[in-house]
Amino acid sequence: MTMTQVFLKEMQQEAVTTRKMLSRVPNDKFDWKPHPKSMNMRSLATHIADLPSWTSMAIHTSELDFEANPYNPPVITDAQELLNYFESNLQKAIDDLEKVKDAALEADWTLRNGEKVLYVASKMDVIRMSFCQTVHHRAQLGVYLRLLDIPIPGSYGPSADEQ
Repeated sequence: MTMTQVFLKEMQQEAVTTRKMLSRVPNDKFDWKPHPKSMNMRSLATHIADLPSWTSMAIHTSELDFEANPYNPPVITDAQELLNYFESNLQKAIDDLEKVKDAALEADWTLRNGEKVLYVASKMDVIRMSFCQTVHHRAQLGVYLRLLDIPIPGSYGPSADEQ
C-alpha cells in the first residue's frame, strides 16, 4: 500500500466521525464559547471543516506564510453550510491525494510568520499533522457539545449517549 493510499483510507474513515460531529452543531449556538479564552463554536467548527484543505495545500505549495496570507475563513451561518464546506474541502483533498505520487510528499514544507520559521517538515508530515489536528479539534468540539447537553456521536465505538 502506498502512503497516499494509507492517507486516503484514513481520511475517508475519519471523515465519517467528523461529519457526525459537525452535524451536531446547533445553528443557534454558533457564537457560544465555554470560556473567554476559547474559540466560539463557529470558529472551531469552521476550522475542523477547513482542515482537509491542508492536504491540498501541502500537495500544491511549499510553504504557508501567515504574515503574507492571514487566515480568513468563510463566515459559516448554519450547520448545512458547515457540512457543505467540509465536504467540498474533503473532496478536493481526496482528488489531490489520488493524483500525487508518494515521492512528491517527501519534499519539505514550511510554516512561517514572515521571517520567523515556525515549522519545517515533509509534506507527508504536514498531512499527518492535519489529521491529528482534526481529531484534536473534534474532541474540543465534543466538549463544547457536552457542555450544551447535546448528545455526542460515537467516534471509534459508541459514545456514552449511544449506550
